[in-house]
Amino acid sequence: MPKAFQSSSRPFHHPQPQSPLHCGAVSLEELARNFGTPLYVYSADQILERLEMFTQALAGRDALVCYAVKANSALAILKLLAARGAGFDIVSGGELERVLAAAPEAADRVVFSGVGKTAAEIDRALDVGILEFNVESESELELLAARAAKRKRKARFALRVNPDVFAETHPYISTGLREHKFGIDIRRAASLYESAARNRWLEPHGISVHIGSQIRSADPFGAALERVYKLVTQLARKGILIRSIDAGGGLGIDYHAGKSDPAARVRDYAAAVDRALAGFDGQLLLEPGRFLVAQAGALVTRVLIVKQNGRKTFVITDAAMNDLIRPALYQAHHEIVPVQPRTGRARAVDVVGPVCESGDFFARDRKLPPVQPGDLVALLDAGAYGMAQSSNYNTRVRPAEVLVEGRNARLIRRRETIADLLAPEMV
Repeated sequence: MPKAFQSSSRPFHHPQPQSPLHCGAVSLEELARNFGTPLYVYSADQILERLEMFTQALAGRDALVCYAVKANSALAILKLLAARGAGFDIVSGGELERVLAAAPEAADRVVFSGVGKTAAEIDRALDVGILEFNVESESELELLAARAAKRKRKARFALRVNPDVFAETHPYISTGLREHKFGIDIRRAASLYESAARNRWLEPHGISVHIGSQIRSADPFGAALERVYKLVTQLARKGILIRSIDAGGGLGIDYHAGKSDPAARVRDYAAAVDRALAGFDGQLLLEPGRFLVAQAGALVTRVLIVKQNGRKTFVITDAAMNDLIRPALYQAHHEIVPVQPRTGRARAVDVVGPVCESGDFFARDRKLPPVQPGDLVALLDAGAYGMAQSSNYNTRVRPAEVLVEGRNARLIRRRETIADLLAPEMV
């Protein structure tokens, strides 16, 4: 009987009306006392639950979920997912090394995407035997053939085709139109496959497509895959058998308050995939990242100062844009909630960090319950593209990370020190 998933889209909650915010069964106040702030906190239970949603929704297919490592590359999270049979979508040699460090047995479940692979990165991926290269240009295909010949290892590849499908999302994370830097025009793909099929060191294995991120409707995925399947049938008539279709990632989440049903969203997505690929019996690859980890994570930060400037009220925290850049970079929304709520009327405030930039903000004119210096607040849905995009700007050390599993919490990355930052430098 299929598992019944939790109705809540986030693992962060108040067990009792007066209790502090918890991640699962663990108090965020306790975690802040033990590990300091700013602090990233992740729920292992929710990450695995999200993975299981895909497993169930696609139970009738030969499907492999290849987690997009760029969303959150913590070794403990990679190991957690690998142990449940997940594969990995990587976009750099560094991400490959992370997968090998966390789960070397998963090398043959890795797909290598990205528009600018180097010869050294290709060599390493060939040597460890990854599943396939998602090739994004004719020049890259030539380089792959040359490196495979030099190492005398046949390279399985998929062309990442650009289906020219519009996905309604932020322009920085839309990738499926002809004017984007990603992929190959789908109209040119057949001739490239025919040419590659004549090279003894190249194996046309799959077709890849990725139209963008944070897409809330299943329709664009279905439209893109319909075009991919037409290419599969066209190639079959030419004697080129495609064994895998990589549908990419991009399934969105709800960053705002309110209830949502992630399992229903996965079912809608799976239904759109099934309709588009009804006649395909090869392997389906998926590359979810944000959907698996974003809502499983929060950035816990302490209020330093509450400051009035004219009509504006600023809540200044010990976390900053170097810890979570999404609001400054994308004007992204993250719900912000007090860990221990106070009574009183909510008022509009700017939640900002101490970095010396006017763009260092988490929210502007956001209604927030009363907070005072020393209080903790949590920025929700920060498990994806939070720590992964963090930096040491202003010579700030990056946060620690904690993984909560059931009633247990463990440190999976210690807080950096100034010595860590200075170590590579020479005077």
